[in-house]
Amino acid sequence: MKNHQVEVRVRYSETDQMGVVYHGNYVPYFEIGRVEWLRNKGVSYKVMEENGIALPIVSMTINYKKSARYDDLLTIHTTFKRQTSVKIEFECAIYSETQELLTTADFVLVFVSLKTGRPIAPPDYILELLKNID
Repeated sequence: MKNHQVEVRVRYSETDQMGVVYHGNYVPYFEIGRVEWLRNKGVSYKVMEENGIALPIVSMTINYKKSARYDDLLTIHTTFKRQTSVKIEFECAIYSETQELLTTADFVLVFVSLKTGRPIAPPDYILELLKNID
């Protein structure tokens, strides 16, 4: 499956004085979405790193539409877009409890060897997983 959803509740520390989520705090929400998308497919970031593979972001575009606020229950939608020789791309969206679209984002990540710091092809188990996504 290309899509995955996970819920998070906005914590007080993620907001400004007006109770609105600070714009920089959306990036960790999207990270939760990507990590849980992979976990749902049986892939652990921790295990990848233990095997010498990192997956840093090389490009992100975020479009803020409406504000999230303290104590809101957000649903993060993460969708696999494509995989190239060393990159993987995701589309993400955050919705309110009333299913109102709050924020969208596109992310490009690169598989990198922790030993060399250079881009590498994804491991076979990732390629197999991505090949079987409908």
